[in-house]
Amino acid sequence: MEQYRLDETPIVYYISRREKAEWVLFIHAAFVNHNMYRTQVDYFQDKYNILTLDIIGHGKSTKTRKDDSISNMSAWICEILKKEKIRKIHIVGISLGAVLAQDFANRYPEAVQSLACFGGYDINHFDAEMQKKNSISQMLMMLKAIFSIKWFAKSNMKISAYTLQAQRDFYEMNIQFPKKSFRYLSSLSSMVNVHQSKQRKYPLLIGCGEHDIPMELSAIETWKKNEPQCNAIIFENAGHCVNMDAPKNFNSAMAEFWLSGNRNLKEMCL
Repeated sequence: MEQYRLDETPIVYYISRREKAEWVLFIHAAFVNHNMYRTQVDYFQDKYNILTLDIIGHGKSTKTRKDDSISNMSAWICEILKKEKIRKIHIVGISLGAVLAQDFANRYPEAVQSLACFGGYDINHFDAEMQKKNSISQMLMMLKAIFSIKWFAKSNMKISAYTLQAQRDFYEMNIQFPKKSFRYLSSLSSMVNVHQSKQRKYPLLIGCGEHDIPMELSAIETWKKNEPQCNAIIFENAGHCVNMDAPKNFNSAMAEFWLSGNRNLKEMCL
């Protein structure tokens, strides 16, 4: 993939180009980087134009300025699409990436060809009690990181991945995460329960792994009830980062979703 930097921003992004093909954007989870989608890039690069990026404070997107914030991510993604002359794009987000994907879809729905969110929650209807539990969990993880990023990474890999290989891969990316970048995650709340849900003009796929935490499984079930027209899938033998735990099943599900939209995935639904 070719590497680029968006002018006057900290964002580094990567592109694999294929002429006369649709575009796909993969947005990674917290504490890792764009390499989280290495298997998906290898699988889809002969069929689609692929765009990945490093979220602010992650990977190579660390050369920040005073007012840079994660709340700028949607605007920065929009600038990337303009720069690369991308009119519409399929968006895939996992965990933190699912939050950013939804925020972009809320702000720029006309640019969304389809939206797929895994290991996330409906940011337009995030239950207050669940939000409180999520914040406490994040604070506990941050405390571990203050003492040791390796300790934090070892704990985080078991929450974020289920298979041993996925845990190892997650850990190797996580230990590269700078402690100072935690501050960029503090403004995530500015994206939650801000926009009112509207009728989507693009297909939506949501899901998680069967071994994800109970709160995540509950979040997907609630989201499905709020948007019954969407597709939902629970991946077997997978935890939070489903694309890493079950790459073959994940790739197959995405390929089918992009081809069929909301029409023919009934066997996947909750």
